[in-house]
Amino acid sequence: MTWVNILVQGVLIGGFYALFACGLSLMFGVMKVINLAHGDMAVVAGYVAVFLAPKWHVPEVWSFLIVVPLFGLLGYVLQRTLLQKSIDRDPFTTLLVTFGLSVIIENLLLAIYSANGQSVNIGSLVSKSFQLSSSTYVSYVALTVLAVAVVVLGALQLFLSRTNTGRVIRAVSDDREAAQLCGANYKHVFGIAAAISFATVALAGISYGVMTQFAPTSGGANLLFAFEAVVIGGIGSLWGTLVGGIALGIAQQYGAHVNPAYQILFGNLLFLVVLAVRPQGLFGRKEAMA
Repeated sequence: MTWVNILVQGVLIGGFYALFACGLSLMFGVMKVINLAHGDMAVVAGYVAVFLAPKWHVPEVWSFLIVVPLFGLLGYVLQRTLLQKSIDRDPFTTLLVTFGLSVIIENLLLAIYSANGQSVNIGSLVSKSFQLSSSTYVSYVALTVLAVAVVVLGALQLFLSRTNTGRVIRAVSDDREAAQLCGANYKHVFGIAAAISFATVALAGISYGVMTQFAPTSGGANLLFAFEAVVIGGIGSLWGTLVGGIALGIAQQYGAHVNPAYQILFGNLLFLVVLAVRPQGLFGRKEAMA
């Protein structure tokens, strides 16, 4: 039953990685932007849920009702101002801008809230689980996060393939100049993509705060895992991101089974193997969105 436990726990943690990574995959698929502040934005969402939502008389468990739309608006505004100016220059400028944004966010959070760990309070539900086998327990919180990841990715896939706005986003991601000649405002499309990305990372940040404690410097590790999930699954492929997250989670759980010190190492090894054998990822396509 050890293998069952490895698979189950790997799938559960992989769901969180996929939820964290889907916004990163969307931004790169549409704008070719690697947002180095992605993980830090998730941490900011956690702090908003813990400290600001209660001041607005919203319980922490329902804070996503405020935080997710707020971050969607923030993503649109940030893209139309700071990020768009860097995109108009070159990709290297975008990397520098998002890196600088990451540094600023971390230092501001340290100055305001200190380095003490925080968590999103949802009461006794955080410790509840059910027994799948004699050695396998499934956390209700982790299972809920996995379900949320599947719903979010499914909704995004339907949005991109079944709505007019989604089709415009796909057209811009495939060929910005051609879409612009057909009347598409690519800057507005980029703003919508950034809004969706920031909304999903806010949801991931709250989920992370429910599952464990976070601190101002927690964003870096989560960004690394999200990036690995995106590359393993295939850059620009939403369902590939879910598969990549699950594969990464299983690899980490197997590494922890071999030796607790090998948990992160085995995930990194899987990332390097996929990068070497299939650089576009398991489900990625060179010039397509999803």
